[in-house]
Amino acid sequence: MKRAMGLCSFLVLVVGLMAAMVGAQGQPQDKTKRPSPPASADCTLASGGTIHVDYSVPSMKGRKIFGELVPYGEVWRAGANEATTFVISKDVTVGGKMVPAGSYTLFAIPDKDKWTLVISKKTGEWGVPYPGAGDDFARVDMKTSALPGPQEKFSITLDKGASGCTLKMAWETTQAAVDIK
Repeated sequence: MKRAMGLCSFLVLVVGLMAAMVGAQGQPQDKTKRPSPPASADCTLASGGTIHVDYSVPSMKGRKIFGELVPYGEVWRAGANEATTFVISKDVTVGGKMVPAGSYTLFAIPDKDKWTLVISKKTGEWGVPYPGAGDDFARVDMKTSALPGPQEKFSITLDKGASGCTLKMAWETTQAAVDIK
């Protein structure tokens, strides 16, 4: 009887340790060691309001990105891993549309000649699937331009200007931009 109890206890311990090991292998604890590491962009507006974007940086790795890996005309998570977050401390206009202070998730709809930025009210997603148009706060057009050469890593920048900041997404050979005031 003692031997059977000892064997059962040993098996429970082994199964528990195996489960813990498998769980630890799911995602690296240090996010900077991921294949698509985290990054952020910040901008302070003349009004004192702040804009903060957190995203993950995928790489091309020899792949054709827009039109293949990221299909044209479909919602894309604008990065990798967790959903891209957009946090604003004061009300702003994004591409001419009023967005109240708060936390949002950014998605994009790339197309050959234009992009659409999707500002979603739903937050906390992993990144896919897109929660749906019912959770969209706004959709705004982005201006696209060709990059001078291929860009290996996806980037989001917030460039400060006289009247606000310009949010830019760039990857492969395309840059998409929208003004935030």
